[in-house]
Amino acid sequence: MTLPLTQTLENRLHDGGEPSEAANTVERRRVLVVDDFDDAREMYAEYLEFVGFQVEVARNGVEAVEKAQGVLPDIILMDLSLPVMDGWEATRRLKQDQRTRDIPVMALSGHVLAGNAEQARQAGADEFVAKPCLPQDLEDRIRRMLKPSKSKSSP
Repeated sequence: MTLPLTQTLENRLHDGGEPSEAANTVERRRVLVVDDFDDAREMYAEYLEFVGFQVEVARNGVEAVEKAQGVLPDIILMDLSLPVMDGWEATRRLKQDQRTRDIPVMALSGHVLAGNAEQARQAGADEFVAKPCLPQDLEDRIRRMLKPSKSKSSP
């Protein structure tokens, strides 16, 4: 079985082996990937590094809060079902902390039940994504969330 990450990387390597153009032209933004499932965390982290992001990882909500406060990432990908402290509580704490409250949080969950997206937003998440999510789709969402709004740069 080939994971989507492996397929995507293989396709890019066959096309010349270079990271995406965006990776070469944009400053390296920092992403904190929080997931207790090793395969998911590693897949997203490796893919995001390949396309030009700096990546930090955490395995549970406590690590996520500590890592976010320490490295101040540009965006946090937060799995909601985590050990020690779940992603819901970790997101609440991050959004209550003056140092981290403005960092966008993209909630990721394999438990897509009615109301989960709204509950994630109430906890402070800026976006909700159902897992599994292809790494390239996740990259696109991250880039959209990190893109400066035109209203800030307009006269």
